[in-house]
This record gives sequence, structure tokens and C-alpha cells, in this order.
Amino acid sequence: MPGRVSRPEHPTPAPTPATEVAYATDRYGRLDAVVNNAGSATLGTLETLSMDDFRSAMEVNYFGVVALTRTALPHLRASGGRLVTISSVGGAVGQPFFNEAYCAAKSAVEGFLESLQPVAKTVGVGVHIIEPGAVSSELVANACIDPAAMIASAGAYTPTLSAYISRTSAQFSSSSAQSPDEVAQTVLSSLQDRNPAFRIQTSEWAREFVAVKLSDLDGSLVTSMTAGWVGL
Repeated sequence: MPGRVSRPEHPTPAPTPATEVAYATDRYGRLDAVVNNAGSATLGTLETLSMDDFRSAMEVNYFGVVALTRTALPHLRASGGRLVTISSVGGAVGQPFFNEAYCAAKSAVEGFLESLQPVAKTVGVGVHIIEPGAVSSELVANACIDPAAMIASAGAYTPTLSAYISRTSAQFSSSSAQSPDEVAQTVLSSLQDRNPAFRIQTSEWAREFVAVKLSDLDGSLVTSMTAGWVGL
């Protein structure tokens, strides 16, 4: 039929944590490090997103990390290895629109790994998180986001969404956005460091941004800062 794409009768199964870890250990005989790098962007606010949108964000960004970590941990115990996870400054600072679902998932990742870190350390496994800010990658493009269509259907949130998209688009296109290679170098450095920090930001901007949250006991600094992003 026109427009249809033929599919094989027996498609190749999608990789799972078990198959990926088995591939690495079969090929190399051991597993010294795991980098959790899967991520999925979600743009929208509570009333414009579905529950499936929230569940999908948690499935990729949080449960994916948990599943791979759980599978790899026995092998990392055997090698005295490292678990490095790509979080985000959004795991520390809750942000409007782009990040209600995404930040929730990344915050869950950080809470999970902050809790796991001392336990894993007792069996010789290092646990660390990497917190990038804006990165000029395909994360947002792969989310198939149409800003104009989103603004047109935002209803009561049209002015605030417009302000947020303008601010964020400028940030991702500015010189403050890092390249994927720069973030990868931070990951590599953390693996080469004998005693890396638990939480590692990838730029001075990211360090200053996360520092706002870590010094903000009552939440007023963060909410005042992000209020400006939506035109308040």
C-alpha cells in the first residue's frame, strides 16, 4: 500500500540492560565503567501534558537508569568499577515548561544515586553524577517539538510559554551552550580521576546555577529566578 513501510516479520529485538551488559562482558571479559546517558526531553506544563507524557519521561530518564544500574552493579562490584550518570542542572533546579516532567525525572535520578552512593562505596563501586547545562545536542530536536504549535494551543499559558521559549532558545543558541564533546571530556576526566566528587558540573555556568539551589533553604531564590523566565 502507498505510504506504508514494510517491516520484517521478525524484527531485531530492542536492546535491554541485560543484553547490553552481557555484550560488554562477553567482549571484554569484565565491566569497569558504566555511563548512563539515555535521555528524553519533554516540553509542556501540567495542563498541557498528558499522564503518558509524564510516565514516558520517568521511564526513559529515571527507570532506564535504575534498570541498567541494577544489571551492571554485580559486574562493577567484581571490578571495583565506576557508575557515571548524566543528570542535568535540571536535576537540582526545577524549571518551568521544558522541565516539569524532565526535571522531575532528573531529580528522581539524583535522589536515587545520592542514596545509592554510600552503599555502593562499601562494596568498592564509585557512583557519580554529571550535571550539564545547555548543550548543543539533538536532545530537544529529537523530542519533535513545534514551538509555534505549542504556543498556539497553550491557552491560558500562552504568554508565559512564549516568554520561556524565547529565553531558552536564546540560551541554547548562545555561547553559554556547551558542545557534546566538552561534556564528554568531563565524563572522561571523572573516570580518570582517582577520587572524583559525587556531583560534577560541566561548566562554570552550571556550577553557579546549581549553587543557587544548594544555598536556597526556603526555595525563594530558585522560584524568584525562574519566575523571570516566564515573564513575571
